[in-house]
Amino acid sequence: MQVKICGITDAAAMQAAADADFLGFVFFPPSPRAVTPARAAELSASLAGGPQRVGLFVDATDDQLAETLAAVPLDVLQLHGEETPDRCAAVRARFGLPVMKALGIASAADLEGLAAYVPHVDRFLLDAKAPPGAPLPGGNAAPFDWTLTAGRTIPRPWLLAGGLTPGNVAEAIRVAGAPGVDVSSGVEVSRGVKDPDRIAAFIAAARGA
Repeated sequence: MQVKICGITDAAAMQAAADADFLGFVFFPPSPRAVTPARAAELSASLAGGPQRVGLFVDATDDQLAETLAAVPLDVLQLHGEETPDRCAAVRARFGLPVMKALGIASAADLEGLAAYVPHVDRFLLDAKAPPGAPLPGGNAAPFDWTLTAGRTIPRPWLLAGGLTPGNVAEAIRVAGAPGVDVSSGVEVSRGVKDPDRIAAFIAAARGA
């Protein structure tokens, strides 16, 4: 069971996420979890080894990606906007890093869209589709119907996201058949502020599932 803790902004959360498989830095200024590349570099350097570092970007330009990577080494690029399959392929080729494409899911029809991305990405993150007019494409503390992925073959490694908490993650894994999970708001004490105890509880619950 793979676990990603997303939206790391401080040293305490960084240390609490040390046992996860992935930790995410958000490079999208409208998010309450956004950090600058310099801050992400500082946080990343505070933990030797540990989880793979994931950079979350929303419709970023090549220049924005390059500037971020010049400041902080990343292992995975998470594209969480309206990036097309061709854009994912271009980012992957230009920067030579694995691409994780986040897709909003509200119905079975949304899962049909994965096929076009399969040749161009290394991993999917399936999140609840943001409501119309929402300022953020994810991190909205809402789940989608977990039965949509039950028994379904997802043609790339994938993480389940959206509304997960230490209290419901085991059930989500069981129902959705997810091989990995991603959490952000579900381990926070207030919007954008992570709770180390909740991070530890989430990792334990996911692995225990």
